[in-house]
Formats: sequence, structure tokens, C-alpha cells
Amino acid sequence: MRTVKQLLDEKGHDVVSVAPDASVIDALRLMAEHGIGALVVLDGSRLAGVMSERDYARKVVLHGRSSAETRVKDIMSSQVHTVIPDDTVNACMLLMTQRRIRHLPVMDGGGVAGMLSIGDLVKAVIADQQEEISQLQQYIAG
Repeated sequence: MRTVKQLLDEKGHDVVSVAPDASVIDALRLMAEHGIGALVVLDGSRLAGVMSERDYARKVVLHGRSSAETRVKDIMSSQVHTVIPDDTVNACMLLMTQRRIRHLPVMDGGGVAGMLSIGDLVKAVIADQQEEISQLQQYIAG
């Protein structure tokens, strides 16, 4: 099973982040620009939280708040579950399933080294299964 490090080496270590005091509309623009569903919220270099489309829908839209006037720190998820490069894809999937989350920041040496989505993990599992099937077919064929 692949590790988080291997997955990030394939995917890339890019982390799109926003400051806690940024407006929600600016954060949404960043997500749209990068085609992602969540941002890491950094207070300087410290991980302060994660802001996702789910946070926006539940804490801005449903409450009739203004995206331009609401700050990221007011809607972000501040209790963030993280993983490290040595964790396995299976461990990440288990954590996401148990905690009902879709994004995991990867921490390495006190800083954010990457971000994984549930889509990244599913893609990795499918690729691993396809490789295993191919090897089994070759073994059976002799």
C-alpha cells in the first residue's frame, strides 16, 4: 500500500492557502481558480484550519451571511485532522471515513507539506487494485 509521501510525490506538494482574515469570497475565488474544494488556512506558517465548500454552504449560505463581509476564520473548521508522510493511504481513508471529512493536510517538520482529498485516495486505491489485477492475470497466464 502506498504512503502519503509516495502519493504526494506523484500528485505534487502544492498547497493553496488563505489567511484567517481573508474574506470568504476571496477564498472561494482561490478554490475556483485552482479547481479545488478546500483551502488550508494558515496564520503565518501555522495551520489554523481548513475552509471547504461544505463550510461555505453550511455556515454562510444557510445562514444568509455575506461572502464579502464574512471572514474565513468565522467559518473554517479549526479542529483539523492531519496526516504525516509515513501514513498509508488506507490509514487516511479510515480517518476520513470515521471523521466524515474529505480533505487532509499533510504535516511534515511542523509545516504543511501537502493536501489530500478523498478523490486522491480513491484514485490511488483504484490504481493499486488495477496493478494487482494485472499481476494476477500475468501469473495465471504463466
